[in-house]
Amino acid sequence: MKFTDGYWLIREGYNVQNPADIRDITHTSDSMTVFAATKIIATKGDTLNGTLLKADFSSPMPDVIRVKLFHHKGKINKGPAFELFPSDTDVQISVDEETAVLTSGQLSVQVNRKQGWNIDFNYAGKRITGSGWRAPAYIQDPDKKAYYREQLDLGVGEYIYGLGERFTPFVKNGQVVEIWNEDGGTSSEQSYKNIPFYLSSKGYGVFVNHPEKVSYEIASENVSRVQFSVEGEYLEYFIIGGATPKDVLDNYTKLTGKPALPPAWTFGLWLTTSFTTDYDEATVNHFVDGMAERDLPLSVFHFDCFWMKEYQWCDFEWDKDMFPDPEGMLRRLKDKGLKICAWINPYIAEKSHLFDEGMENGYLVKTPDGSVWQWDLWQAGMGLVDFTNPDAVKWYKSKLEVLIDQGVDCFKTDFGERIPTNVVYFDGSDPVKMHNYYTFLYNKAVFEVLEDKLGKGEAALFARSATVGGQQFPVHWGGDCSATYESMAETVRGGLSLGLSGFGFWSHDISGFENTAPPDIYKRWVQFGLLSSHSRLHGSTSYRVPWLFDEEAVDVVRKFTKLKCSIMPYLYNSAVESTERGLPMMRAMVLEYPLDPTCFTLDTQYMLGDSILVAPIFNKEGDVQYYLPEGKWTNYLTGEVLEGNRWYSENHGYMTLPMMIKPNTLLAVGKEDSRPDYDYADGVSLHLFELGDGASAQADIVNTLAEQELSVTASRSGNVIEVKASGAGKPWTLVLRGIGEVVSVDQGTAASGEHGAVITPAAGASSVTITLK
Repeated sequence: MKFTDGYWLIREGYNVQNPADIRDITHTSDSMTVFAATKIIATKGDTLNGTLLKADFSSPMPDVIRVKLFHHKGKINKGPAFELFPSDTDVQISVDEETAVLTSGQLSVQVNRKQGWNIDFNYAGKRITGSGWRAPAYIQDPDKKAYYREQLDLGVGEYIYGLGERFTPFVKNGQVVEIWNEDGGTSSEQSYKNIPFYLSSKGYGVFVNHPEKVSYEIASENVSRVQFSVEGEYLEYFIIGGATPKDVLDNYTKLTGKPALPPAWTFGLWLTTSFTTDYDEATVNHFVDGMAERDLPLSVFHFDCFWMKEYQWCDFEWDKDMFPDPEGMLRRLKDKGLKICAWINPYIAEKSHLFDEGMENGYLVKTPDGSVWQWDLWQAGMGLVDFTNPDAVKWYKSKLEVLIDQGVDCFKTDFGERIPTNVVYFDGSDPVKMHNYYTFLYNKAVFEVLEDKLGKGEAALFARSATVGGQQFPVHWGGDCSATYESMAETVRGGLSLGLSGFGFWSHDISGFENTAPPDIYKRWVQFGLLSSHSRLHGSTSYRVPWLFDEEAVDVVRKFTKLKCSIMPYLYNSAVESTERGLPMMRAMVLEYPLDPTCFTLDTQYMLGDSILVAPIFNKEGDVQYYLPEGKWTNYLTGEVLEGNRWYSENHGYMTLPMMIKPNTLLAVGKEDSRPDYDYADGVSLHLFELGDGASAQADIVNTLAEQELSVTASRSGNVIEVKASGAGKPWTLVLRGIGEVVSVDQGTAASGEHGAVITPAAGASSVTITLK
């Protein structure tokens, strides 16, 4: 929200008060408070009839500083509030006549007492940002509505990322961003997943701790600052430090919650009925059997909305006209090795028998006069489940328990963005704050019932909406995209932005949700989709099985599904890292290469884990331009080795694309390519790429319970490679990519292979020495 008219003037009718004269600083053992007048105090009389603004500084965990700016603190603060996870912190505070400093870990805030309002945030002794003259402000609009804003310095060449799943340009500089969940598709500035957290290319993050609307002006009101504002008497935010952008994300997700680890089976290919298509068990079997007949590995089958009768969403009951034997059908599908997903949303249509049940028991959100809130948008006469009511949560969960008992393994938790604000909640929550926060309670309830019924580690969602903390309930997908290359590109941008907002796992509708893609877009999107964290074929008005596009599409789906299954030992270890450090599996180049300026703005390529670079192709001709950071990179699909620190222009058919392995990589490749969940350590092949003299590479292999089974390290000195393994209870091999012959192998044997020399360790050997030519 903009409050100024250019740089010098204030918008007509607005009253803006800035801290101008620091009058006092008090402190305890772990916090300090700054009191600032909004004018220069020259005499004692100047202290009367004026405003005194306050700023509290504290630390909830090392390397994180909490800032709370406030005017009047007596106003009742209704919930909800984001769930945070503070930890013990050793805070150091020093106050003298010139400065007041609070330090947490390597991060500090310095208040300069003699310079009006001048706040510096420093990490490891280096200034990262600050709040200066006319930056914070308490504001009243022409209607006397109150706002609080802050402006943090934006340095020369500094870029801002994140703020949730945003489909606008990847770099947020110059943009106006409203943190307000909307069902706006992928082609607008609206977002399903609004996260008031941004990451700077200078290596720090800022999290605004407000569930309600937060308005950002990112170099778009004051072009050298990031402004954020909220309605009300206070503004609270956290400066999050770290030695690297990865450390910042680690700290942010320590504070707001780490992603859960999705079950290994979720990483396989998902196929759906699509949205408004006609289908019954025969249709489903036709698709499932057709995939098997064509050797297309399928892991999950998803039933979209019309598994329930029209006008009755959600009653959680199968349409008996189309599915007369749902238990038998699900059993038969599961006998084919499939997991089952069912679509749900948090709305109860009036035609559903559950509407009366929810109305009578007070399980639905109400209007101020005590009526059930209803409208006809989406489902006729629908109400909204009140997840602030513990009994309503139990009621909602009980309906899902029946489906789980029938054989449903996971739920697509659609919607959760269209939440009204003219309503009353059971627990008295502020309805404006609940607009964004509602999705957290909704997805949390569904995730919990899956964990309760199936066991910890077996719960998975396919969620569309999210807020802060929603990363704890994966997986999320990118909403309603279109069947165009432009929409494919905006989908990539959305995924990269969400990944820099603390979300580890993300997917999208392969080939676009709206309309039906021509075969070329379908095949290009399949490549991208199966080199994403999670992979789903889904659409709106037409089916998405590949043979309906062309026969080559069948071959492309087969190749890339099998490819993804084969690299699951690498991918699942990356997934474990995502849960431990809060890093996205599909990550922007700047996250992996924060010191390479060329990577700062790249949004048409990404890293899948820390070692695989993927550059999707966005045109029918197969042309692609991409950038490789420093070092020798190898195309995993073609074997071509390219020098980094430069751009490349290439042309690819539908069976290849730039899937580049960074140098000094030990990539774990499994022996199975027909399913994503198998014994990753048994027979794993470790591919060693461009190991430089003096360098080392490591691969850790976990099982589907996230327990490490094998760790292998390769180190090179001159023409000798030393390989050490721990936990080697199962057979494994080493492939020296691009090296056809070796001179000798101590504690192992060498043989020629398709991609290079294959080294087989001797039985029981924990180390192997390889001498190269």
